[in-house]
Amino acid sequence: MPTALEDVRVLKNAEQIADAIYKIAARWDDFARDVVGKQIARAADSVGANIAESFGRFHFGEKIQFLYYARGSVFETKYWLNRAAARELMLSADSQSYAARLTEIARQLNLYVSSLKGQRSGEITVAKTIKENPVEYVVSRLPDDFPNVLFDETDFAWLES
Repeated sequence: MPTALEDVRVLKNAEQIADAIYKIAARWDDFARDVVGKQIARAADSVGANIAESFGRFHFGEKIQFLYYARGSVFETKYWLNRAAARELMLSADSQSYAARLTEIARQLNLYVSSLKGQRSGEITVAKTIKENPVEYVVSRLPDDFPNVLFDETDFAWLES
């Protein structure tokens, strides 16, 4: 378990996305900023805020509840990314890139919740993934068959487990 708030890797990832989305939305015209920009910025900020709040809680149930709130904010942010792309406020490729990063955050949150549940029950948990530094991939052009859907059945299937 991390020893300091800044050590929570998933929080750092959420902060990076929230800051990037804020900078994009801040450049929009007044109407777009009022309708979509404020919502997407709040949703993205809420991911990290709930992770931070979970860290400050003492009881496992409270920690887990705030991590679930953070996961809900991930999906709200993905919704607003979809709206921004549909309203041509953001390039579809950028929207899809942020959505993919948010999906990874949701997976990290699930692993974090699983580890907390294991600690609560006294189980020894073994990491299910190998943790490596993320690699930045640059895509110059998306293939024609690249999906336009931000949510698919696999996004929801792992939430049920």
